[in-house]
Amino acid sequence: MFRRRPPLPPFPPGAVLVGGAVRDWLRGRLPVDFDWAVPEPEAGARGLAAATGGRAFALDEERGYWRVHAPGNVQHDFVPLPADLNDDLRRRDFTVNALALTASGGVIDPLGGQRDLKRRVLRMVSEENLRADPLRVWRAARFMTTLGLTPEPRTEAAVRAVTGELRAGALPLPAPERVRDEVHALLAHPEAARGVLVLDDLGLLALTVPELLEAKGIEQGGFHHLDVFGHSVEALHQLLARRPDADLVLRWATLLHDVGKARTLARDPQTGRRTFHGHDKVGAELTAAILTRLRLPGEDVRRAAALVRAHMVPLPAGEKEARRFVHRRRELLPDLLSLMLADREAARGPSSSPASRHAYALGMERVLAALTEQPSAPPPLLTGEEVMALLNLGPGPRVGAALRALAEARAVGEVASAQEARAFVEAWGREHVSKGSG
Repeated sequence: MFRRRPPLPPFPPGAVLVGGAVRDWLRGRLPVDFDWAVPEPEAGARGLAAATGGRAFALDEERGYWRVHAPGNVQHDFVPLPADLNDDLRRRDFTVNALALTASGGVIDPLGGQRDLKRRVLRMVSEENLRADPLRVWRAARFMTTLGLTPEPRTEAAVRAVTGELRAGALPLPAPERVRDEVHALLAHPEAARGVLVLDDLGLLALTVPELLEAKGIEQGGFHHLDVFGHSVEALHQLLARRPDADLVLRWATLLHDVGKARTLARDPQTGRRTFHGHDKVGAELTAAILTRLRLPGEDVRRAAALVRAHMVPLPAGEKEARRFVHRRRELLPDLLSLMLADREAARGPSSSPASRHAYALGMERVLAALTEQPSAPPPLLTGEEVMALLNLGPGPRVGAALRALAEARAVGEVASAQEARAFVEAWGREHVSKGSG
């Protein structure tokens, strides 16, 4: 499985490259995260920063930990060279990470990590090491997904045992930020949907996004051929088949788009069919709670929740409605369309047909055409001061409402000039301001 190995940056004086960077290099991949063990971390970091045009800074001056942010989103960490490197490697998580590389190209491999890497085997260094840092069980799921490694039986049993102890409270849960980073590394992979199933199989999904598991066994019928959980995972698969460049926010939104269905499940009293009224709104609230719990940035949380909230919006039946669709949801496009299409393609139940899929495709085309025609909002035809003068209003929410109504009217082609805009605002004022005053 080893490919031609890419050139590495110059080794700092006395440095040894350790861990995952060595693993990736052996696989023929140029690492983007380098871990260096060096006699003098500060000198090594400053030297590499000067050579690469990066920025060096101390992570922990007392312990001698330094980091360099280099161009191209490459990161270099520097730690003191241990007195016994082999002993340090034996304290790591898996044999494929218990590797080191010298400046002369010699591989230090006390535990057979190269052999396991060639055989695509995931082997723990020891169960005690997994318990020492339980985050390593999430890393096992990541390596199974991103490296295509299969855990040998003792390692799989240990991962399941540690996961069980975490779920029982016998071991402390890792910090949410650390769990997030492992899950993000898994979700960023082309096989992210399979990775979610790996997390589920190992019992880790219950520790990460338990809300998703509420959807297991909830059948939907109609357009759907899978239960809600299976449909959610399949939607992520469909998204990545069409948008391999989808960012993590869109991947999260697609995976969580139906997370509100379990909590909105009801029976229609007349037909007996299952309904999920309001699952988009409940799902948006749950998405925000889940991603906040995992410490995602606030803007990412808001965008993912907005995508989930909007995923049930009907597609337009005509060109004017397509322009309205774009105007109202411009900030979510084109990601919203990608989510909606993944949702639709993950549903192949009895109500699905070539004709229904064709109609859906036409709606998508109308929106894309309107977005292409008007990729950004047109400049306003009137200012707030002009609207206030026309309606004899002071500053307040009604001025904003009038401006929003005017902006939408222009976006859909109802208003094209300043004169038409003034007439529109005056008509709007007669209908809304007088009613509000009364």
